[in-house]
Amino acid sequence: MRLTMKEKKRITEKTAGRYRRSGKKEKGLILNEFTALTGYNRSYARLVLRNHGRAVEVSSKVRIVGDVGKRTKRPRRVIYDEADFKALRTVWRVMDYICGKRLRPVLGEMAELLVRKGELRCMIETEKKLTRMSAATIDRLLKPEREKYKLKGRSHTKPGTLLKHQIPIRTFSEWDDERPGFLEIDLVGHDGGRVDSFHAFTLDATDVATGWTCLAALKNKAQEWTFSELRDIRFRLPFPLLGIDSDNGSEFINDQLFRYCQKEQITFTRSRPYRKNDACFVEQKNFSVVRRAVGYQRYEGDEQVALMNELYESLELYTNFFQPSMKLIAKERRGARVKKKYDEARTPFRRVLEAESVDEATKDRLRDKYASLNPAHLKRRIERLQSKLSKMALICRPNRTTRDQAMKMPPRRETTKNVVSLRGLEKPGQTTPRLSNIPTAPTAAG
Repeated sequence: MRLTMKEKKRITEKTAGRYRRSGKKEKGLILNEFTALTGYNRSYARLVLRNHGRAVEVSSKVRIVGDVGKRTKRPRRVIYDEADFKALRTVWRVMDYICGKRLRPVLGEMAELLVRKGELRCMIETEKKLTRMSAATIDRLLKPEREKYKLKGRSHTKPGTLLKHQIPIRTFSEWDDERPGFLEIDLVGHDGGRVDSFHAFTLDATDVATGWTCLAALKNKAQEWTFSELRDIRFRLPFPLLGIDSDNGSEFINDQLFRYCQKEQITFTRSRPYRKNDACFVEQKNFSVVRRAVGYQRYEGDEQVALMNELYESLELYTNFFQPSMKLIAKERRGARVKKKYDEARTPFRRVLEAESVDEATKDRLRDKYASLNPAHLKRRIERLQSKLSKMALICRPNRTTRDQAMKMPPRRETTKNVVSLRGLEKPGQTTPRLSNIPTAPTAAG
C-alpha cells in the first residue's frame, strides 16, 4: 500500500528526532525501517532525516527538507543596474514601445545611433550590456513600464461587383513572393463611431516580401482619390511595383484600376470575401501602424486630411527605417496545437538591402537616407502632429441635420444601430507613455 505525501511527512517528522540522537548502528536500522515505509532510497532518506526543517543547498539551489521552517530563496545576481535600465527605457521609447523579440536584434544598433545623434548619453559598458541583453530580460525589465491597449474597429468594405469575375482570387497560402514589389492594399476608415460619406480614410499599402509600408490619407473612399494615391505610392516605392492584392471593395474593384494594371503590366488580384487572413500583411499594419498613430477618432475635411498626410510622411520614414518586424517562416500543426517559427526581427530597410532584385544605386540612396535620419527626432515630430490632430478631431457627434441640409437632402431618421461608443487614442483614466520626456539636447540617459 502506497503512502500519501501527507503521511510520509508525518512519519518523517516523528522519525527525524530519533534518527539524529541515535548512533551509527541504530541509524542504519532506522534507515531500513524508514525506507521500507516511505519507499525513499537510502541516500535521499538520510538527507530528509538529517535536515528535516532546515534550509539546505542541493545542486546550487536552495530547498527546504520537510515542512518546518521558513522558505528561503537565493537572490538573483544583479547584472543590469539603474543606468542600464534608463538607457534601455530611452531606446524603447524611441522605438515606439515594441516587444523584446523585436527590439533585441536592433537594440545595440539603435543605442549607438542615438549616442551618435546626441539623444542618449551612457557609458561604453552600458552599450555593451545592451548588445548582450536577451529578449526575455528586456521584457522583464520593462514590464512595469508597459501598458497594453485593446481596441477594435469596424469594417468599411462594401462589395464591388464590377469586373469581379475578371480579377482572380489570391489566398494567403499562395503568397510566397520573396521578390519586393507585390503589395497588399486596404482602406482604414476614421469615422469616430458613425459611418457616413464625410469621414476620411487611410490607404495602406504593404509589401509582402519586405514589409515596406506606404500610407496616404483620403478625404473619402471615392475611386478617384484611391486611384490617384495608388499611382503616387507606386513612384514612392524603392522598388518597381509588380502586383497589388486588394479586398473586394468598389474603391479597388473598378474599371479604372483594372485597365491601369493591364496597361502597366501589374498583377492585380483580390482576396476572398470575409477572409481577412488572405490579406494578413496589410491587416497587421492597419493596427500596428495606422491605428497606433491616429487612433479611432473621427477625421474629415481637407485640413485634417492634409495634417494626416503630414503625419504619414514622418511615420513612413520611422516605420520603414527603424521599426523591426518578424516574418513567419514555418508552421507545424501537432494535434490541436500549432507551432510557428519566425525569422529574426529586421526593419523593412534591412530587408530591401538584402533583396537581390533591388539595384545597388537604389540601395546606396537608401543607405544615405538612413544615415541622415534621427529616430528620436522623427518620434517627437510624430507625437507633436498626433497631439495636433487629436485636438482637431471631431470628438462629439456631428450635427447630422446641418450636413444633410447643406447637401440638400432630408435629414435621415436616427436609429440605435448608429449609436456606438467613441474611442480615442487613449482609454479613460489611462495615459500613453510620451517621448516628450526625452530632451532634445544631450543629457543623462534618463
